[in-house]
Amino acid sequence: MVTIETRTIENIPVLHAFEAGKENEKLPLMIFIHGFTSAKEHNLHFAYALAEKGYRVVLPDMLHHGERITDVSGDKRMYSFWDIVVQGITDVHTLVQSLDREGLIDEQRVGLSGTSMGAIITFGSLSQYPYVKAAVTLMGTPSYENFAYWQIEKIKQQEVSFPFSEEALAKVISIIKPFDLTSCMEKLDNRPLLLWHSKIDEVVPFSQSYDFYRKAKAVYKNPEKIQYIADETSGHKVSRTAYLETVKWFAKYL
Repeated sequence: MVTIETRTIENIPVLHAFEAGKENEKLPLMIFIHGFTSAKEHNLHFAYALAEKGYRVVLPDMLHHGERITDVSGDKRMYSFWDIVVQGITDVHTLVQSLDREGLIDEQRVGLSGTSMGAIITFGSLSQYPYVKAAVTLMGTPSYENFAYWQIEKIKQQEVSFPFSEEALAKVISIIKPFDLTSCMEKLDNRPLLLWHSKIDEVVPFSQSYDFYRKAKAVYKNPEKIQYIADETSGHKVSRTAYLETVKWFAKYL
């Protein structure tokens, strides 16, 4: 039986799942991060399945989402995408450190996953935190700089007037560059990583994650620890296969 509770950790609203009766035990930790415009509640099926396997699962709301939503307009939230991502990477560390201080996690067994924006945050976190021992990214990209420029081109195609100056764009790129895993693949350090992406995704380019996978696989000492599942039909939506394979990956490597 799984217990799911709401709580706030260092001002971050989360859903917290664990096997009933184990609320105070030191358990392996899984953090699962939602996508852009989504919220923590949308990934309860992941929390339930992973908690059943014995993990302490935390689903946080990201900045400007869920319980952290403010009166920002849809456009302003879209233009704040990279602020949300960078804050999300910081939030991962905040959650891990806080739960570790509470004595609730096995610090040697920390896993991270997410969908879309949550997968992008997962990639960035892998560039920063060696304590993340295994990860799964669902329709994300590790190519922060390339994806930012891709987003800019999309916005330019849709907007009558582009809302950013060249100086503002340069500042964004300089802020996100240190988290771009494509320029520091050695930081993967042979950690188990599963990537899932649909070939017909129109929101996050399939090519960016697949190109990264091909290059990263070449530097893995144990190539079986990095795997890619290319979906043919789902578009920008996580399939049941992706869900099941995510749970299997963590059960194997965490």
